Amino acid sequence: MYKYDYLIVGAGLFGAVFAYEVSKKGKKCLVIDKRNHIGGNIYTENIEGINVHKYGAHIFHTSNKEIWNYINQFAEFNRYTNSPIARYKNEVYNMPFNMNTFNKIWGVITPDEAKAKIEEELREANIAEPKNLEEQAIKLVGKTIYEKLVKGYTEKQWGKRATELPNFIIKRLPVRFTYDNNYFNDLYQGIPIGGYTQIIEKMLKGIEVKLNYNYFKNKKELDNIAEKIIFTGPIDQYYNYCFGELEYRSVRFETEILDKENYQGNAVVNYTEYEVPYTRIIEHKHFEFGTGTKTVISKEYSDKWTREKEPYYPINDKKNNDLYQKYFELASKDKKVIFGGRLGQYKYYDMDKVIDRALNTVKEDIK
Repeated sequence: MYKYDYLIVGAGLFGAVFAYEVSKKGKKCLVIDKRNHIGGNIYTENIEGINVHKYGAHIFHTSNKEIWNYINQFAEFNRYTNSPIARYKNEVYNMPFNMNTFNKIWGVITPDEAKAKIEEELREANIAEPKNLEEQAIKLVGKTIYEKLVKGYTEKQWGKRATELPNFIIKRLPVRFTYDNNYFNDLYQGIPIGGYTQIIEKMLKGIEVKLNYNYFKNKKELDNIAEKIIFTGPIDQYYNYCFGELEYRSVRFETEILDKENYQGNAVVNYTEYEVPYTRIIEHKHFEFGTGTKTVISKEYSDKWTREKEPYYPINDKKNNDLYQKYFELASKDKKVIFGGRLGQYKYYDMDKVIDRALNTVKEDIK
């Protein structure tokens, strides 16, 4: 007899939703995490009265009403709208690229004028079928915007020149011919008042949790205590890299407490020059419209991933997707383990998609 129905490796959003739902159905879970806190990458820590997004900005957005109602069980959400600013040298521009951006770049007023300007630059570039990210971006927004606001940021983010990157990375680049600075088109959007950690705390209430507990260091014991394993870590690591190593980009953060009310006037400012080493600065108080006398900022640096670093963004090019497919096929024959989340499924998920996938996994596993 097993001690638990499920061993859940990872106390992030996928693992917490799964644990919450199966516990309601009478299943016994043990949730473990190698970190010293729950919440995974949506963990928020209160510093100087400010809820700091420790692993980068997380803005909840969805068009799925069921998912919106689901997450609102656990926290009240504010009306925060994601409207990042792009800074190039001493110029600032609205994101996503919209009529405010086009007006400042070219002085155009109407959508037709903006489209004509992009077409003019595209004709000069003479790009028919984009073969790489640089050509794809120029086709979408023209050469001027590409060189000022896309090129340097993207090359920092991926650690490669734009001409070496596949064009699919940027095909979803938001371009709008309206005066609208809202980055997301989703119907529902906001930040939980009081931070994200409370959501995971409520989901895991009454469920056994062990922190600072590494699955791989305790694998022999852990593999025999539950009927099934829900694994939200890297799928290639679970199988001891038997087919090779999947690639990621990592991120590192430098966080500072500043003795001032307002540092940059916006929650998210992207730095698009290649010569500026960080990709963006987050000023956390603006997520919850904070008014205190101090502020907390985090500089984000895109980083080359190694096994000692935290994997953030899967590199979903053909080589890595083909490699993942081998692990997926191996996992599909494994009756003991279910893989979930962005590392387990080697896919970058927004938070609403993580919740939806976790809920569906519960339905699939408990008929």
